[in-house]
Amino acid sequence: MVQAVVGANWGDEGKGKITDMLAREADIIVRFQGGANAGHTIVNNYGKFALHTLPSGVFYDHTTSIIGNGVALNIPVLFNEIKSITDKEVPTPKILVSDRAQIVMPYHILFDEYEEERLAGKSFGSTKSGIAPFYSDKYAKVGFQVSELFDEDALMEKIERVILQKNIILEHLYHKPLLKAKEIFDTLMEYRKMVEPYVCDVSLYLHEAIKAGKNILLEGQLGSLKDPDHGIYPMVTSSSTLAAYGAIGAGIPPYEIKKIITVCKAYSSAVGAGAFVSEIFGEEADELRRRGGDGGEYGATTGRPRRMGWFDCVASKYGCRIQGTTDVAFTVLDVLGYLDEIPVCVGYEIDGEITTDFPTTSKLNKAKPVLTTLPGWKTDIRGIKKYEELPENCRKYIEFIEEQIGFPITMVSNGPGRDDIIYRKK
Repeated sequence: MVQAVVGANWGDEGKGKITDMLAREADIIVRFQGGANAGHTIVNNYGKFALHTLPSGVFYDHTTSIIGNGVALNIPVLFNEIKSITDKEVPTPKILVSDRAQIVMPYHILFDEYEEERLAGKSFGSTKSGIAPFYSDKYAKVGFQVSELFDEDALMEKIERVILQKNIILEHLYHKPLLKAKEIFDTLMEYRKMVEPYVCDVSLYLHEAIKAGKNILLEGQLGSLKDPDHGIYPMVTSSSTLAAYGAIGAGIPPYEIKKIITVCKAYSSAVGAGAFVSEIFGEEADELRRRGGDGGEYGATTGRPRRMGWFDCVASKYGCRIQGTTDVAFTVLDVLGYLDEIPVCVGYEIDGEITTDFPTTSKLNKAKPVLTTLPGWKTDIRGIKKYEELPENCRKYIEFIEEQIGFPITMVSNGPGRDDIIYRKK
């Protein structure tokens, strides 16, 4: 069976933990999109890890971890990441890299930095990981697939052709040093040495695995609202964050995806710019940020403090719908145990009218939150294993949100560890 684990909102929902947990029953875990521009934080028996490219199931010795063709593959980052986990006594994971995955080139990272510098105050809040320039090149058909590393003559000819255009931009727009074909070629030969043992026809491998009845987990990065088509454009990422793209980014038929687990946080957080209707500020936000996540709400990649807000039913209902959700995993519920009352955003007021449907960006920028307040439960819920044992107000909070979003909450995470989970039958 194929299942997808994706995010309902702006990212940072706790997908890493849910993937790590579900990977216990999986044979294969596939990262299907995005690059090293966002991270998944995992806490398990080996320690605490921030993964950026590796799938979150690498900690099990029975799994195969796959970098799909939809991923923006930064080869040195991937290999530093493998080293970072094996240095902490994690067994060397079995990894396969799609021969159709495309490579983040060193100049993609430079162009990302230069463009953010040029835009200054009007920047997109990029993590400067080269992601937008990478995907721009992919769709302009001047990117480099992993398979191209193995034909040296064709590779050199293509590098020379591609950097002609890059150097015009570097010279006249950014006023920065020019690229040299030989240096790029030599770097790619280093990349080839690193990646060669892992290269595989991933689509064929997964085709055979599905026929053999293997359990496959597709892992997405970021969340619905960062999707370039359906998110808060233009403050989005550069690849589709939706489960539907999992079929494309892994190379499998769409009808094979049987279960879509959409991860929703019990409150809201976001890294980067863009509309965030339920956002809170000042001491109220600082307190939630300090208590949030495991060790606070800071980006796993950037270390930036996350923007904080109350749970947004409008955004989450939309985020779950656009994912095709079959199950909601509700995370970091334990964090809210300090509050007497918990505000929840149940609608948006736009130009004097109230809506519960998520609008396009121009309207979203005018939206004000319509809040309702629920009573808190004022107790620590970590360690509870059964839904019925949660405090009544805690259960009421979950059930209220479930009714508002219209999708079944079947998992409740009440702590950072792999086993801090409550399964709820629906």
